[in-house]
Amino acid sequence: MAFEPIENYGVIGNMQSTALVGMNGSIDFWCYPDFDSPTVFAALLDDQKGGRFAIQPQLTNMRVRQLYLPETNILITRFLAEEGVAELIDCMPVGEDAGQPNELVRLVSVIRGNVHFRMNCQPRFNYGAAAHELQVSKRYATFFPVDKSCLPMSLRSTVDLKPHSQDITSEFSLQTGQKATFILTGRQADGGEPPEIDVVERRILDTAHFWKRWISKSKYKGRWREMVNRSALVLKLLISRKYGSLVAAPTFSLPESIGGVRNWDYRFTWLRDATFTLYALIRLGFLGETEAFFQWLKNRLSDDAQRGPLQVMYGLDGRQELEEISLDYLSGYENSRPVRIGNAAYKQLQLDIYGEMMDAVYLANKYGPSISHRGWQGVQRLLEWLGKNWHRPDEGIWEVRGGPREFLHSRVMCWVAFDRALRLADKRSLSGPLDVWRRTRAEIQNDIFTNFWDDELQSFVQAKGTKYLDASALLMPLMRFISPVDPMWLSTMRAIEKHLVEDTLVRRYETERSNVDGLPGTEGSFTACSFWYVECLARAGELEKAQLLFEKLLGYANHLGLYSEELGEDGRHLGNFPQAFTHLALISAATYLDRALSGTSDAVWR
Repeated sequence: MAFEPIENYGVIGNMQSTALVGMNGSIDFWCYPDFDSPTVFAALLDDQKGGRFAIQPQLTNMRVRQLYLPETNILITRFLAEEGVAELIDCMPVGEDAGQPNELVRLVSVIRGNVHFRMNCQPRFNYGAAAHELQVSKRYATFFPVDKSCLPMSLRSTVDLKPHSQDITSEFSLQTGQKATFILTGRQADGGEPPEIDVVERRILDTAHFWKRWISKSKYKGRWREMVNRSALVLKLLISRKYGSLVAAPTFSLPESIGGVRNWDYRFTWLRDATFTLYALIRLGFLGETEAFFQWLKNRLSDDAQRGPLQVMYGLDGRQELEEISLDYLSGYENSRPVRIGNAAYKQLQLDIYGEMMDAVYLANKYGPSISHRGWQGVQRLLEWLGKNWHRPDEGIWEVRGGPREFLHSRVMCWVAFDRALRLADKRSLSGPLDVWRRTRAEIQNDIFTNFWDDELQSFVQAKGTKYLDASALLMPLMRFISPVDPMWLSTMRAIEKHLVEDTLVRRYETERSNVDGLPGTEGSFTACSFWYVECLARAGELEKAQLLFEKLLGYANHLGLYSEELGEDGRHLGNFPQAFTHLALISAATYLDRALSGTSDAVWR
């Protein structure tokens, strides 16, 4: 089987792990039992060695349609042909408490005709590196990995199963109204009894009710509601139910350019992504996720990270070491190598995380309970360190590997850290070295206007001493550092349009000129930046243009409303998928633009 386009997948999950389901009925990616566990299926990264779980009807001239059960993360794939219509429901059940099963449920049915199916379950444990032994009875199979660090898996079915080498296959036919189920999970202690159809359907229905109840709490009633809700459901799917932390994306090593080396593992919690996600969810009225994340964040405030009191990213459980390893035996998506797990960027200094963290703390206090005394002490500890270190070169928001520089975005977010601390102190009557913070805030602001403005370009530049532009500057008015109608900002936006924007698609920076990331090759446009651009236009009062470009951006979503990290010049999705950063930027742009078009935009200023 050839590689499917990245955009041909849907995602299912249970807030513990996720799986990608292709339009061809094949699950080509699944980490088990957790988001950041080794893969059980990874055909997405190696068509031969990765493993998959495919259920495919044998129909001629078949058309395929894929959709989510409305307001849920339950995926329906429909196969349509003249001789019959089949339907595949993929679900990872979610219960009302943390005692939910951690399993894949696949329910296949025939709507019309007599349809023959082929099923092939090919687990490849530990990123395809571990062999396994197989035990099979009539409708029950167990896979025992030789690597004891991997969990055994069991497959239960309502149709007969057959061994094929180390895999399980099944060929079966269903007539109109008939159904078959498959459940794949960690080995069960209750033996190999096949699942009853009504029990499986009840589990799927309960899961549907869970997702519908959650999304019904959204307060957003504006334009593009379906896309906003889908983005919210994606973000919720990527939040660990156990820890309250959030993965940046559920996949690893999907390339930013086909055949290139910009292939990273995103199955970790970036403070930047997590805090921006909280802001997006707060805009929609979801506060429970904010409380859960801050419980997780409190434990990080006492960490002693290698490059400062906070680390760029953590494991979902808060672990600090995320060793980066190349899996050289895997071919990579369309031969894009290396295939990396872990992420060496955890060792980097990225000063902007302090601003994003403080912005989230401020918003959480604005919409939720007041910060505790101990929490405020933690804030003061962070700002004491930042006051001594804000001027340092760092690797910045894009985690460059071409050496540290004094980046504009890092400097702006250091300003945000002190600004939000002062706002919070005023709002909650909190004590602290407020005069010191005011002086530091003013010093950072003066440094930005003095050393990061280029008179020739009439623009703020990417880093001190350079003449390169960077789309992260689009966050300056969004973070309230500068007015969205300030002449210096408007001329900066025009310069970004000239050098980084093509229609509605925005590149992060000029890879061919600056070599700032220290990597060969190029990349696609960065979709989150495109949504930032739309919001900047709206905040500048260019509503007609903002609305047109936003509608165009929505047209780049896949058939399910999902986005990867980047878009190629031909519109194909690139990078890890689906990406939280993109979906939270969509929510931010949509909510502001909707209110601006309705004449109530002031309500969404921080």
